[in-house]
Amino acid sequence: MLSTCFIHLKTQPLWIIILSLLGFLSIVKNTIFLLKWIFIKIFRKPKNLKNYGSWALITGSTDGIGKAFAFQLAKKGLNLILVSRNLSKLKNVSSEIRAKYPNTLTKIFGIEFSGPNISARIIEMKEDIKGLDVGVLINNVGVTYPSAMFFHEVDEEIWMNLVRVNVGGTSLITRGIIEEMVARKKGAIVNIGSGASIVVPSHPLYAIYAATKAYIDQLSRCLYVEYKHYGIDVQCQVPLYVSTKMASTVAFVEKPSIFIPSAGKYVESAIESIGYEARCTPYWGHSIQWWFASLLPSAVLDAWRLSTGIHRRVA
Repeated sequence: MLSTCFIHLKTQPLWIIILSLLGFLSIVKNTIFLLKWIFIKIFRKPKNLKNYGSWALITGSTDGIGKAFAFQLAKKGLNLILVSRNLSKLKNVSSEIRAKYPNTLTKIFGIEFSGPNISARIIEMKEDIKGLDVGVLINNVGVTYPSAMFFHEVDEEIWMNLVRVNVGGTSLITRGIIEEMVARKKGAIVNIGSGASIVVPSHPLYAIYAATKAYIDQLSRCLYVEYKHYGIDVQCQVPLYVSTKMASTVAFVEKPSIFIPSAGKYVESAIESIGYEARCTPYWGHSIQWWFASLLPSAVLDAWRLSTGIHRRVA
């Protein structure tokens, strides 16, 4: 059978042979992708996060994905260091967690990530948590535009705020925590990226936001390589739309759906991915959307995102 196919191919023009080969390679590639996806989503066991340490630190932990991470990590038996700018909300979240998980210890620390004293506050935080076995760091803090805007329309204070929070905040927190992980030779760091910088080739009318998330992706990959031999697993998680306050404001997401999970549903998948790939899309519906996007030409995706951005700008 196989030999007959080869004999038949030899009689065909070169261009048909090349197309057949490319088609075969495409089938093999997508089959491998499918088998790997099934293994990860169904059969791969999540890591025991307590092996990294008994405490987890979560930034942006008062709403959305960050708050959901806090509850899920408490459910896994970790104690929590909750970091955000609003001290009142931090106290409320801490109380909610301790009411549901009485054995969970919590510490709260207020940091204004867009403020001028972020470095000093992180030094204070390091002193406050000194001696705690912080094994998991979730860098979730992040901001975006108040609405879709062309680049020249973005006020300088808005884009500087994005850089301070999304780039500076994540970098400084990671720098402050990773040293102790190196000393203990174990740890897991999760940086929350965005499909805006990875899944699609461009994200027009949110250019600076997408650029800051591209920084997060590249930072994560570099740190993954740098610190793997120290026993530290660094990962960039790439969600698409999740039903949160931010998504509601900028993308008019009104309620969860099969492809737009709630923060809780997303984090259930995200927790199971910690400690594995350098970059991943934990929620199954998002990974399917990413796969379909990968089949489309960049020009098509660019036109779609531009049209979407302009629609949101005038909505």
